[in-house]
Amino acid sequence: MNVLAIDGALGAFSAAVAVDGAAVATRCEPGAVALERGLTLVASLLDETGLAPGRLDRLAVGIGPGGFTGLRIAVSYAKSLAAAWARPLVPISSFDLLEYGREYEEVLVVVVGRPGVISARYRLGSRLRRASGRIADVLDAVLPGPSSSGGLDVVGAPEDVLHALAERGIEVRSEDPLVMPPAAAAALAAASRTPAASLHELAPDYGELPAAKPPKR
Repeated sequence: MNVLAIDGALGAFSAAVAVDGAAVATRCEPGAVALERGLTLVASLLDETGLAPGRLDRLAVGIGPGGFTGLRIAVSYAKSLAAAWARPLVPISSFDLLEYGREYEEVLVVVVGRPGVISARYRLGSRLRRASGRIADVLDAVLPGPSSSGGLDVVGAPEDVLHALAERGIEVRSEDPLVMPPAAAAALAAASRTPAASLHELAPDYGELPAAKPPKR
């Protein structure tokens, strides 16, 4: 299966191609470059792999939560390409992208937003809790209690989140995502996921809306 994936939610714009379960090419540019460079990165990736759009079996896109502008642009690109090329599109959560490649029984996955603001998902087996907002409020909402038996695996957490967990007496094992860039995880995960039934129902998951700015007078 040939899969093209893009992601703009997790601090950069990335694109990747997976062929038969292996990521064969990736592109990643940090910063707010999705609008200016996104489609150029996708085109260069297809040129490198020699895959014409007609040879793609499906597309995948990270749907957030994450950065507002990059996420919105990446989802718009993915939906436009899927419609133009008549290919199914697989939406994949940022939490799943950060967690991809490891097996956890209990894990907290953190997506960084504005300073002091996060989206987080706590998973214990098949049970999920998620919240977005200020760090303390989110941890209070998603964590089951003051301690975790044997320690808690935490993926993607910055120092301020790790400090907040330590203050709650929670022993953590902090890990970086195993598969990077995020689009590579999306391309690999998409082969076993169900595509969206309709492009119209696929929407970004912003986690928390961006901070309001007063109009300039």
